[in-house]
Amino acid sequence: MASALFTLFALALLAAVAVPIGLRLRRAPGFVTGRDGRLSTSTTVALAWTVILVWLLLAILAYGLTAGGGAGWFRGEHGPLSSLTTVYLPLLGGPYVALIAAKAVVGIRVENGTMAKPAPRPTADGRRPLRELIANDAGRTDLVDLQYVALSAVTMLYVVLFFLSDVGAGLPKLPEEIWALTGAPAGAYLVNKMATRANPVITHVTVSGATLTVAGGGFTPDPSGTPARVTVDDTAVATTSDPLTGSLTGTLPQGAAGPFTVVVTSRGLRSDPYHYEPTAPKIPAPAPPAADRDSAS
Repeated sequence: MASALFTLFALALLAAVAVPIGLRLRRAPGFVTGRDGRLSTSTTVALAWTVILVWLLLAILAYGLTAGGGAGWFRGEHGPLSSLTTVYLPLLGGPYVALIAAKAVVGIRVENGTMAKPAPRPTADGRRPLRELIANDAGRTDLVDLQYVALSAVTMLYVVLFFLSDVGAGLPKLPEEIWALTGAPAGAYLVNKMATRANPVITHVTVSGATLTVAGGGFTPDPSGTPARVTVDDTAVATTSDPLTGSLTGTLPQGAAGPFTVVVTSRGLRSDPYHYEPTAPKIPAPAPPAADRDSAS
């Protein structure tokens, strides 16, 4: 009975720790966004591991001071925290090494011009979609980011479920090698940041009349001065660059008002295709007849 009560207490404590943080980040995700304004995979994973470890330590502290019998329960070679340094700190260390190193690599590459970090497309409510955790700057799923998030989530699930199955045992006695489930994906994530080419990235395309505007990053001319090349359904479009925003503006080819695909080529590197779908104009509702307005008043 006592074990079941402490399991419920641990679940309630997890909710008390995680839910306020989740709600706060949902309203204002700035804490877990990168320098480009998108959700940062490395920051989010590191924060999640921090929340879980803090929860484990608080739950073990509460158990030890009540049902565990006091301070003596924490002592000994096989105490509730015996695997903290051998298993759990390495589990936390991998994501934090990836976080710090990825920030350094991205910052250096952006400063050197070998990586483009365009501003994200704004959302109506200011929130960032969770899909950004597993997507590249162009919005396409990145296999390396996906495996990092997925394996980290599975490892977190292992830790949480094993702990809830026996709260009185302290930190779950997981194999020491389990740190590889966060360390190896974190390493692959970091190598991916170092190896990613500086392809131009299209974040948004707008059409106003016959004017095409392509927003994104990495649209810089090559060393010979040749500007970025824009194609609409494989038809080249002459464009000019906005010095303030870096966006490209040109005139649509004749007959390209409907759905089309935009590609930007810069310094010999080609962006992912951006599929533009025109939105139907909103038709205002007709005003009620004068007689109805009079009767309503």
